[in-house]
Amino acid sequence: MNDQISMSARSFAKHLCVAAIVCAGMNATLAHAQDWPAKSIKIVVPFAAGGNTDSIARLTAERLTKALGKTVIVENRAGGNGVIAAELVSNAAPDGYTLLMAPMPVLALLPSITKVPYDGIKDFVPISNIGSNPFVLGVSKSVPVNTVTELIKHVHANPGKLNYASGGSGSVSHLSAALFAQRAKMEMTHVSYKGGAPAMADLMAGHVQMYFGNLSELAPHQKSGTIRIVAVSSEKRNRGLPDVPTIAESGYPGFRTVTWNGLVAPKGTPPEIITRLAFETQKIAATASFIAQLAIMGVDTIGSTPQEFAATIKQDATLWAGAAKAANLTID
Repeated sequence: MNDQISMSARSFAKHLCVAAIVCAGMNATLAHAQDWPAKSIKIVVPFAAGGNTDSIARLTAERLTKALGKTVIVENRAGGNGVIAAELVSNAAPDGYTLLMAPMPVLALLPSITKVPYDGIKDFVPISNIGSNPFVLGVSKSVPVNTVTELIKHVHANPGKLNYASGGSGSVSHLSAALFAQRAKMEMTHVSYKGGAPAMADLMAGHVQMYFGNLSELAPHQKSGTIRIVAVSSEKRNRGLPDVPTIAESGYPGFRTVTWNGLVAPKGTPPEIITRLAFETQKIAATASFIAQLAIMGVDTIGSTPQEFAATIKQDATLWAGAAKAANLTID
């Protein structure tokens, strides 16, 4: 009997010790979160300086510095289509001092078409989706169409004779066009370019007939009359092109391909830190000056909650996996 009591006492003491260790760890994490930030914070950008992702990161960092009282710096880690930066942040200490300005392809697209050393959903904690921009569907002036319906009829009347450009195989512009062609049952040939600039050059020259590109790429040439913008790929019309319909309202409900840039942290970052960062980022995204600066880049400000951003990442991962299938792309 005494032996049983002794064993029970030892077992109780063991569990009590384990509980104490767990509580101590939780208290240490909470204390750490309460002291945060105690030093500068780094936002890693997966591309070279310049471009929407870098610009959004710098505008956000400038305002977070004022809001948090600690310097927020931007570090460019280009390479591997964003994989190098994403892997770096996924392996960083989950202490709130290393964040990733994540473009949509890095988290939701690349894992669908190639092997990457991270999981776009499981290895990161969403903070806030800062802004998104749709793609615009442009056609060469040599194509006798002004609407999506006319474009589809024209392609159906010339099966296999027309081409669509992209900024690279497996790029968002490629998969947007492939998904659209699949939905509209259009038989077209994909022509891949090394970036948007040469794709635009051949669209204006009439060597290719269709291209999904950024608003900032196509809008100037729409004004000059060298191309026509017939639709946008977002759910709602773009504020910069209020008279241009969406593909969804042009007969293909549910069609939506957009790219976005949002802040994420390494898995395991304390919830208190995520909450604080999300709160400050949402406040930034609601300011008129920030909205205006992003609008110049053709970006619609979002400022989502962590939960909303998590849902977007999952939704788009599914969407782009389907688009990759439509383009006959397989994981390397």
